Amino acid sequence: MSYIIQATNISKTYPNINTAKNRFKSLVSLLFNKELTGGYEVLRDINLTVKKGESLAIIGKNGAGKSTLLKIISGVIRPTIGTVEVRGKIGALLELGSGFHPEYTGRENLKMSSALAGMKNSYIDKNIDAMIKFADIGDYIDQPVKNYSSGMVVRLGFAVVTVTNPELLITDEVLAVGDTDFQRKCIAWIDDYLKTGGTLLLVSHSIYHVQKLCKHAIWLENGTIKKQGNSFAVSQEYQSFYEKKQDDIVISGDKDTTNYHINKLQIFNTDNKEISLLETYDDLIVKVTVFSPDDRIPGLVLGIIRKDIPVYGTISDSHKPNPQKIRKKLYQFTITYKNLKLLPADYTIKAHAMDPECLRLMDEVATPFRVHSNTTDMGVVELETHWN
Repeated sequence: MSYIIQATNISKTYPNINTAKNRFKSLVSLLFNKELTGGYEVLRDINLTVKKGESLAIIGKNGAGKSTLLKIISGVIRPTIGTVEVRGKIGALLELGSGFHPEYTGRENLKMSSALAGMKNSYIDKNIDAMIKFADIGDYIDQPVKNYSSGMVVRLGFAVVTVTNPELLITDEVLAVGDTDFQRKCIAWIDDYLKTGGTLLLVSHSIYHVQKLCKHAIWLENGTIKKQGNSFAVSQEYQSFYEKKQDDIVISGDKDTTNYHINKLQIFNTDNKEISLLETYDDLIVKVTVFSPDDRIPGLVLGIIRKDIPVYGTISDSHKPNPQKIRKKLYQFTITYKNLKLLPADYTIKAHAMDPECLRLMDEVATPFRVHSNTTDMGVVELETHWN
């Protein structure tokens, strides 16, 4: 499989222009193509290869260098050191509203942006209605973009991408803006885009979006790659790292009452006895109590992990449960795993609270359990087999 992105030894340094002397030195460096010294380094020694059809997430805290890396790959800015090669047409959704003229209407901007993306007039005329339908902003389509909300601008930008057929889609926190219905629509479109062989480069603070949309991830920390690999493993380590830092800062105190969070996670057997040990083929009952700040039914992600390897995961949105309301703002989910076929080992159940739309992961709570059996079979689960 050939690569679509090849970044080699990428570094980016911005000039320090806080004094007149530094501004003059920066100007000299620019005019005479000299190496900039004493600047602010935002990326350092980044090496990255993305193959066609892959989906890669870039995660990290604000200021880690994520957006700068995307801008370099998309050709908006140049690296100070290193080279980037991109093979294929790019569809980039970077800074909010970039590429749109504020005085032009939404319809005019759709046509102009499509033309700038290399689309012929006949193709644009054929697909303008499809873009307008995807954006779904009603009569605002014929109003100047300067009157749009941030969510409406994102709708317009994403609508262009849907008809320009990019070989590489680059998005920077696009799914963090706008209403939940449109976010779902975008996620569905990206899913279909990836199934047809598209390549995705995604920056997001949402661990859920990272794990759902991307198979690979890199974790940027202070301008360097701290970890890269499977998106689940990288994002879990990233989340655990910052949860641990937060725990070190806030050693005591009440749970946050402004966000959805797990209040309690327990596992039981069929006798309603709380347990930490069970046998292969036993029923496992998990009870998760979730706090909801606005008293709406929250979402829940539940997974079983074995040594950081995902065994099984599911999301409440797929099952349409009816959790018990214990009291105001507190809901209890009961999940039963029938005839659990896990082979002997130590496992962990992890629960993530989510918003009611099941778009954003909140906190994480985990509890360990052990499976015992006299079987000599090896692996993770026991499969039904017939030997002759």
